[in-house]
Amino acid sequence: MVSQKHSLQSLSTFALPSYAANLLHLFAPEQLQAIDFPNLGPFYILGGGSNTIFLEDYAGTIIQPDFKGIEVQEHSDNWALHICAGENWHQLVCFCLENNIPGLENLALIPGNCGAAPIQNIGAYGIEFANFCEYVDWYNFETCEQQRLTRDECNFGYRDSIFKGKLKGKGVIVAVGVSIPKLWQPKLSYPGLQELQLPTPKQVFDTVVAIRQSKLPDPEQIPNVGSFFKNPVVDNEQYQQLSSEYESMPAFPQANGKVKLAAGWLIDQCGLKGKQIGGTAVHKKQALVLTNIANGSGKDLVALATYVRQQVKDKFAILLEPEVRLIGASGETTLETAK
Repeated sequence: MVSQKHSLQSLSTFALPSYAANLLHLFAPEQLQAIDFPNLGPFYILGGGSNTIFLEDYAGTIIQPDFKGIEVQEHSDNWALHICAGENWHQLVCFCLENNIPGLENLALIPGNCGAAPIQNIGAYGIEFANFCEYVDWYNFETCEQQRLTRDECNFGYRDSIFKGKLKGKGVIVAVGVSIPKLWQPKLSYPGLQELQLPTPKQVFDTVVAIRQSKLPDPEQIPNVGSFFKNPVVDNEQYQQLSSEYESMPAFPQANGKVKLAAGWLIDQCGLKGKQIGGTAVHKKQALVLTNIANGSGKDLVALATYVRQQVKDKFAILLEPEVRLIGASGETTLETAK
């Protein structure tokens, strides 16, 4: 179905007032075959809207793949799940627990659809989507065919994948395949989980949900997209310099020798909780979250995010990069070009 001048405010959890020229809401992968992508003009693939902010009216076509379905196969040492792209991620985690398939608890309450999980390799509390991914089913706009990419072919990294690089804008994710080991081993290395003693999967799930709810505002109450900035990864030399000055600075060593820092902590050290520009503000409890508190505009948000970045850069010599996707009139944009 095509709608003219469709409002996008309810399709993004940041809820800025904006419109698209056209909207295509798809319910089956076969519908992709009917779209003439080479002649469609500008288009944007939109999932659950929890990692996308429309800064202004979009001149092209919004395509919403709302494919549903979960298939489970039990093997001797694992469960294999085939999950359609339109399934809600948190509901998938709940589905697994309800069916005695533990393993995804640390990823509870991450907003968005399952089709978006591989794109930025969603992760939380020491676990990433890549840890479970077996394959991604992908519809190629050029060949008009569906193909299956293995985990290795997805080139997963920290909040990164081939879908943000080489394949960006060249296709759409139709489904994902995950493998969950039957031998459950809880990941309890992060603060808040370390205190758990021999927990059940449900206890880990409940704890993660409680932590996230205590830190992150409900988008239904205060429009937001969760973590606005990526946690920066710095080389060891820069980390040593910073840690000598800021002894309490959270840090997470990476396998490649670099160190991941907490963007929220860096912003908080700049005293920016509650900082407001126009109708947008840094959340009062979690500095990593930018919010739309009073009918903000795209310009308000760009100004706020730019200000936050500059303050962190001035204090720590670290340039934060948005985790969220910012969409302008003709497509994806950046804070620099959106000014």
